[in-house]
Amino acid sequence: MSAFILRLSCPDRAGIVHAVTGFLFAQGGNIIGSAQHGDADHQRFFMRIEFETAADLAALREGFAPLAAQRQMDWELVARDRKMRVLLLVSKLGHCLNDLLFRVQTGHLPIEIPAIVSNHRDFYQLAASHNIPFHHFPLLGGTEEQKTAQEARIIEVIEQERIELVVLARYMQILSPALCRYLSGKAINIHHSFLPSFKGARPYHQAHERGVKLIGATAHYVTSDLDEGPIIEQEVARIDHSLTPDQLVAIGRDVECMTLARAIQWHAEHRVLLNGSRTVVFR
Repeated sequence: MSAFILRLSCPDRAGIVHAVTGFLFAQGGNIIGSAQHGDADHQRFFMRIEFETAADLAALREGFAPLAAQRQMDWELVARDRKMRVLLLVSKLGHCLNDLLFRVQTGHLPIEIPAIVSNHRDFYQLAASHNIPFHHFPLLGGTEEQKTAQEARIIEVIEQERIELVVLARYMQILSPALCRYLSGKAINIHHSFLPSFKGARPYHQAHERGVKLIGATAHYVTSDLDEGPIIEQEVARIDHSLTPDQLVAIGRDVECMTLARAIQWHAEHRVLLNGSRTVVFR
């Protein structure tokens, strides 16, 4: 018996659960976990099922395809134990990169990291200590031609390493609209988020000046609308007047690490389904 994950979304009509579970029963499947959600606003149904069966993956996919077509499903069927191949992009802030590498090394994050890409050299030794190839693709002049050429090199790594997810682990460059389209639904970013929100340089110092009581972070899918992609996970931490800006920075970095790790784990475990500008997350 092997374990699989079936993830799907489709127009919400009667009989979907019966049809899907009936198919799995016919394949000798044993359901070990199931979650579902119906979005009444958009009349769309979402489902994630973990199951065991003696059937092989290719046969399951071939057998399920006619039902999926009939029900107009967006679907994915994968082996549960297969680790997702993830590319990490980083600039000069390494807290998220270091945290993710440690989680992978200790078996707490079910992914593979075949490569790390950066526009700076700062973390090549950290990558080497984890035996991960480090690609330095600088942006020296910042012209449109240089940016296009640099992103083409990133795409080469993605294709050569068969990357399934790109993570901007504090990668301080705005991706072009073309690269955002190429990575649609397959790239996650992390950024600070405050109430109110502070943009630009030194956001934690801005928050300190305004006397905010909550700081936090948001992990979301990358779109051409900067920091406005579908949200996967958010977290906050309470603060008060006694904390210095540097202490806010330290707290904020911990929150960013935790939030990004959760989002990556849920994506890698096929728990996140896109629902227009929102997500459905089966935690």
